[in-house]
Amino acid sequence: MAILKIARMGHPVLLRRADPVPDPTAPDISRLIADMVETMEDAGGAGLAAPQVHVPLRLFVFRVPAHRASGEADDVPMGVTTLINPVVEPLGDETAMSWEGCLSIPGMRAAIRRPARVRYTGLDQDGQPVAREVGGFHARVVQHEYDHLDGILYPMRMTDFSLFGFNEELDRVAQAHALARAAEKAA
Repeated sequence: MAILKIARMGHPVLLRRADPVPDPTAPDISRLIADMVETMEDAGGAGLAAPQVHVPLRLFVFRVPAHRASGEADDVPMGVTTLINPVVEPLGDETAMSWEGCLSIPGMRAAIRRPARVRYTGLDQDGQPVAREVGGFHARVVQHEYDHLDGILYPMRMTDFSLFGFNEELDRVAQAHALARAAEKAA
């Protein structure tokens, strides 16, 4: 296995529609998946799409860490999962706003509105069908990674640029607001 170089915003591979994976069980695809998982874990990410490692194929890996899952029935912790040639569709009209970051846009995050629940289908790394209906963080990470397969980065989905910034600045502002709220309650 190997740590792969992650493409950063501005690289053309991130702006094109990825090609279908012709044979999900091919040895080179298995190697790519193993390398992507190692790369995602090394970078501390929750997901990684093949275009992010300079491979324009329709596959991604993701996980739902315990601290990110809501605990709802359709958003529970999940280990590393592979999704090949996926299809993602919203379930209902409900949307949710939440913060997102991206390994291809290091050090920044933004609040993005997305469908609250989705259905996804595709194949796993053994070529077996996968079909789930999910919500919460699980739905968000799948949508974020799926966007990479269509050449979409999260800033392209932004509607309020005041909710976009460097992690350190956003954390500093959030901490100041939390301290002010605590002081108000104590008074």
